Parts: sequence; C-alpha cells; structure tokens
Amino acid sequence: MATHRKPKQHPLAGGTARTAATLALAGAATATALEGTGHAAPAPTPAQARAQVARYYQQAEVATEQYNGVKERSDSARSVLAGLQDEAARKTERLNAARNALGSFAAAQYRGGSMPTSMRLLLSTRPERFLENASLADRAGQGQAAAISRVRRELLDVQRVRTTAEARLAEIRREESALAAHKRTIEAKLDRARQLLSELPAQEATAIRTGDTGGGVARVSDTAKASVASGSEAVGEVARAVSGRAARAVAFAYSALGKPYEWGATGPSSFDCSGLTQAAWQAAGVSLPRTTYTQINAGRRVSRDRLAPGDLVFFYSGISHVGLYVGDGKMIHAPHPGAPVRVAPVDEMPFAGATRPA
Repeated sequence: MATHRKPKQHPLAGGTARTAATLALAGAATATALEGTGHAAPAPTPAQARAQVARYYQQAEVATEQYNGVKERSDSARSVLAGLQDEAARKTERLNAARNALGSFAAAQYRGGSMPTSMRLLLSTRPERFLENASLADRAGQGQAAAISRVRRELLDVQRVRTTAEARLAEIRREESALAAHKRTIEAKLDRARQLLSELPAQEATAIRTGDTGGGVARVSDTAKASVASGSEAVGEVARAVSGRAARAVAFAYSALGKPYEWGATGPSSFDCSGLTQAAWQAAGVSLPRTTYTQINAGRRVSRDRLAPGDLVFFYSGISHVGLYVGDGKMIHAPHPGAPVRVAPVDEMPFAGATRPA
C-alpha cells in the first residue's frame, strides 16, 4: 500500500516555481525592451535629412525622365494609330464601293441567267476566302475579272492597315504598362521624401523642401526676384548679354521664375526640368526632344569653360537633370517638388555636360 502514496511536496515548491517563472518572464521582457531601445535608429541630423531627401528627389527625377520618354513614345504611337484608323476607314469605304460595283455586275448577270461560281464566292459573307481561290477570276469575263481584281486589292489593303494598327495598339498597351510602373516609382520616392520631412521640425522641413538651406540648392537671387516682378526687365537684361534665339530662350526661362515644379509638366503654369528647357527653346522656335537624355544630343556639345547663355547644362552620371545657362556661372532650372523654378549656380550639382541647341 505504501507504494501508492503520493510523494510529499514542500509547501513552498509550487509558489517558488511560479515566482521564478514570473521573474524570468519579467526579465525577458525587460531585456527585450532594453534591446529595442538600444537599437532604435537615432533621428537624422538636418544635414543627413537634407542629403537623404536630395537622394529621393534625384531618384524620382530619374524615373520622371524615363516616364517622359515613354510618354513621348506612347503619344507618338497614338498619333500613328489614329492615322491608321482613318486610313482603314477610307480603305473600307473603297472596299465597300468595289463590292457594291461587283454586286451590280453580279445582279445583271443573274438577271441574264448566269451567276459564275467565283461571283457567288466573292459576294459571300467571307470574301477573304476568295484570296485562296483567286484562280477562279481567270475563268470570268473581262469586266468581271477587273471588278474582282479591284475588290481583292482593296481587301488586301484593308487587311494590311488593320494588321499595322493592331501592332501599334499592342505597342501602346506595353508603353502604358511601363508608364504605370514609372509613375509608381516616382510617387514612392516622393512619398519617402515627404515622410522624412514630416519627422523634422517644421522650419527645417520647409527649408529643405524649398531649397532655402544655404547649401545644396541655391536660393533665388535678387536678380531673379526682380525678373519675376518685371518681365520686361528680364528681357532687357538678356538682350544685353546675348542675342538671337538664345536670348528668347533665356527670356522665357526668366519669365518662368517662381512657377512650381511638377513632374511630367511642360508648362505653361508648371514644369519639370526638361519640360522647362523644352518650353524655353520652343519659345525661340527650336524644337527639342522631351527628355534630358535626348536633349543632350540635340545640339553641339560645349565644354564647361565655353558656356554661353541659352546652353543646356546637364547633371548626374545618368543625365537626369537639366537647366538653362544664363551666364555668370548660373542657370535657371526646375529643381524638384516644393521648389519653384529658380536661378541657381551651375556647380550645385555634379556637372555632366552641356549642349548648344542653336
């Protein structure tokens, strides 16, 4: 019977175990909290925040220029497609006219008691079948053969144009998919920049956003502010420094001072960087391509020590930013969201090259 007795427990054993478990859990929680505190990322300094926001803006601008290039191709494909659709409509009208004429010829033969097999085949609901049996036309009369030949020619033209239009439509769909991808990239980079700025004191965030930092992005100069207030003064200032088309391009750039940056915009109320330079030279009667990496090849390359007002100045290794040189080591450019079109020193960003459009 003794073998069935329960072992005697110490009266403090259960409580001690529970207390030990409680202390262990508390200790683990404390250690976790301390570990988390020890690894918490410190708030960035203003200089670090400024540098990171600049990186986000630069990455967004790379995607913006890619977006601009794809949109230019998409718009061109749409224009071609519209022309093809018009051409298809005209050719379809001619095909219908040819079929109507052939129908009249066939009706006359039917009333005369003869309806060749080739005629019935061609006037069926699927006239393209005739292309597989074109040899039947050789057994028709001279008038019938000419009518059949015309229908066949018009049918082939319609099919050719429709095939080309379908290819253009497929191209547009691919480009639209790429546009959407670039748009998501741009918005993601700008969202990250806004998030970083929202974590800074309001005054510092505003200074970084507008570029009013004393470094990095330059403030609008007194000359630029005066030019914003007086367009005629800007034109006079440019005329004294340069003449011809370059003067008109520079005058346009001065007239755009203070207008907001907007990615994908070409004016007149807002611009991105390549949209501003394109619009400026368009005002001078010169058509530039849409993107930074195509604008750099739209003229004669010039060295930095040979810059003249009106030249396009490009920055970063990927040629992702452009401004319009206005003399005295300065340019007018559209910097980034939150910073309006402004005058800035050319050496504020990594210089990549320069082009003279005219």
